Amino acid sequence: MAVPVQVVSKVRDEKFAGVTYHIEGELVPVLQIDLSQVPVYFEHHVLLWKDLTVNVSIKPLSGAFKRMIAGINIFVTQAQGVGRISFSRDGAGQVFAIHLKQNESIDVREHQFLAATDSVDYTFKRVQGIANMFLGVSGFFIDTFKCINNEGILWLHGYGNVFEINLNAGEQIDIEPSAWIYKDTSVTMETVFQKLSTGFLASPGQLFFNRFKGPGRLGIQSMSLIVASEATTAATAGGLVTGTILNSFLK
Repeated sequence: MAVPVQVVSKVRDEKFAGVTYHIEGELVPVLQIDLSQVPVYFEHHVLLWKDLTVNVSIKPLSGAFKRMIAGINIFVTQAQGVGRISFSRDGAGQVFAIHLKQNESIDVREHQFLAATDSVDYTFKRVQGIANMFLGVSGFFIDTFKCINNEGILWLHGYGNVFEINLNAGEQIDIEPSAWIYKDTSVTMETVFQKLSTGFLASPGQLFFNRFKGPGRLGIQSMSLIVASEATTAATAGGLVTGTILNSFLK
């Protein structure tokens, strides 16, 4: 089986599906898109800056009631016009693009989506089970993006460094549950358990893995979603504490 290879994320003047885009930055990278005829949609909190000629509006998603019950987005934000718009996520990692051809689809872990061209359809499904509860009481969601009529681009954010492995038919790999980012829909996933015991008087434990089986691509991130979330929370808390101390001195 091949070794996972780090994805190329720093690009300039890349053209595909009617848009030109650039990805720059080292620690917290930034995606810039040059809009003309093709709108893009995104989660509203990832918008960094835009030209005044770019209009932002609400884009409703299909299955609104199901999404509302699940507690996830009913709407996303859409940008259109002639001009530039830029996105970033509050986390150290890599921003990278996946070019999708007509009728091509890909599964993406929740909270990894950054933006997509309007030609890319967006649906979701819930993954339940004890091993998948680290992101919520009832498991987590997988977003599925598919190009129905035309080719399109999907931009994702991975925490830490991002690697891709291409599994041949029947090849399998075990991934720590928070470490995978995306997979081709042809790649199957199941949860497996490994019992651990350190001795006669010790308490037994278990390791959980997501087992993936090819054929298809699989994306892996080197930083856990949980660690990234804790780091962001700690940084925010640290900023609040620092601000409180400074305010007390200034008073």
